[in-house]
Amino acid sequence: MSTETVLAAVLIVVGLAGVVVPVLPGLVLVALGVGLWAFAEGSVAGWVVFGIAVAVLVLGTVVKYALPGKRLRESGVPWITLAAGALLGVFGFFLVPVVGLFLGFILGVYLAELLRLSSHAAAWPSTVQALKAVGLSMLIELAAGLLATAVWIGGVVLA
Repeated sequence: MSTETVLAAVLIVVGLAGVVVPVLPGLVLVALGVGLWAFAEGSVAGWVVFGIAVAVLVLGTVVKYALPGKRLRESGVPWITLAAGALLGVFGFFLVPVVGLFLGFILGVYLAELLRLSSHAAAWPSTVQALKAVGLSMLIELAAGLLATAVWIGGVVLA
């Protein structure tokens, strides 16, 4: 196994971890890993594998935003609520290492919905819907990353 293949594998694994730990650009690292391997491979088959992997990653990224966003719109959670969650998530990331991003997001969504709807009973279901949407988004991103990784592994075995 070549050094480039090992480095590509490391990039892909770090990218998959980046899906779960949102500090890292997960799918970008997966694409870079497959691209590094395709460049080092220097064959048509390598570039075909790269093209298929990138197509899977792009499709996964589109679905990652479209499907949860549609579900949130259907449940009545406005985009400004998600923006508040994202903003407090960024602050939380710097205030409380590791879990601050998640805690800040939850708190931001809850506070925005509490302001908008004026009661805990109305704000909490919206917060739960936002959390479900984020979870679905992460699952879709992880599935795309794993599928692109499977395409790459197939390419490595066949090459």
